[in-house]
Formats: sequence, structure tokens, C-alpha cells
Amino acid sequence: MDHRDASAVLGPGGLRLRRWREEDLPALLEAYEDPAMRRWLATQVSGADGAADWLEAQRRGWATGTRFAFAVTETVDGDWPDGGPVGAPLGNIVLKRPDPRSDCSEVGYWTTAAARGRGVASRALTALTDWAFAEFAEQGLARLELLHQVDNEASCRVAEKCGYALARVIPALPPDYPLDGHVHVREAPSVALSRPAGRRAEAAGTGGGRASGR
Repeated sequence: MDHRDASAVLGPGGLRLRRWREEDLPALLEAYEDPAMRRWLATQVSGADGAADWLEAQRRGWATGTRFAFAVTETVDGDWPDGGPVGAPLGNIVLKRPDPRSDCSEVGYWTTAAARGRGVASRALTALTDWAFAEFAEQGLARLELLHQVDNEASCRVAEKCGYALARVIPALPPDYPLDGHVHVREAPSVALSRPAGRRAEAAGTGGGRASGR
């Protein structure tokens, strides 16, 4: 499958990742009204024009092969507390690949307030991780990184649940990054298996020394 033509990626528990659509704009705006989104995300979306610009940025990412953003949905009725419809976005999950020649890319995600507490983030991250390593194996993708602010304990749990080990801590850079950050790393299966047993254990147990720069 050509990643540029990918229409959907199926994940565990009836999850489906698909490209964002024009009809998702109201759901996108509603998601960004959540205080947690305003707290944790560096990029903010407000107003119809802002939502349209965000959607266009995701389209450009797919077109240039540098950013692959998926709306996280479900293929079956979920137990939404507010009765949300099937196919409505539960969140966003993205693979950031600004340099296709690099063996490392970054992943990121957010979930709507109504979707939290149902394992959506970990299921979506699992699906994206498997897709990324399969789709970009021939380009030499060997490592995925997930970054979050040090006090975002929920993201830390999601990363570790999905096999992203804490690799290092990066220092704060106020005012944009007021606190230190965690960098979690997941290696491609072929890379992890090629390491000697001792090296694998060492990598998995890295405590996260401070990096010299962000």
C-alpha cells in the first residue's frame, strides 16, 4: 500500500484511523474548546478559519509526505457518555516525518474529552506505530519518538503501555516550554531484534539523562 493513498488503518478494539475530512470541522472546533487541549497542546485551533487552516495543513502534510495525520474513529458503536455517533473523531494521531531520509520520526496525539478513559490513545498509538514501521521500512525508518511535558503523567502511561521506553529528559525552554520534557522511544521490530541481549536491556532501562538541547 502506498502511504500517500492510505485511506484507513484498522486498530485494536474496533478502532479506525482515517484522513481528516471537511465534515469533521465542527468536531475539531469542539475538541479544541476542552481546557485540557489548551493546557497540553502547543498548537491551538479557534474559529472556523483556524479549523480550516488546520485541516489544510494536514492535507499539505500528506501531499508532501512530511506529516501523516489521522482522525481516530470507531467502526462500531462505542459506549460514549454523550451518545456520540459512529465515525465521529475521537482524537488525532500523527506521524511527523519532516526529513524522509532520517531513520527517526516523531509521533503525537490528542483525544477528545468524551473519548478519554476508554483506551483510545493507546489503541490509536499502537495502530499508528505498526503502520509507520510497515509503510516506511524501505525508507529506513528505525525509531519513533514521542515527546511530552514532564508533568503530563497520562501521556507517560500511554507511551510506556505502547512500548515507548523513556529514553531521556530534555530541559525546559521558557516561555514556550516552561517545564522539562520526556522523550520516549520505540524501535522498529527489526532493529530491536538485531541488538545483542545486553544492549536491548540497557536501552529499555534508560532513565533519561538531561539532554544538552531541545
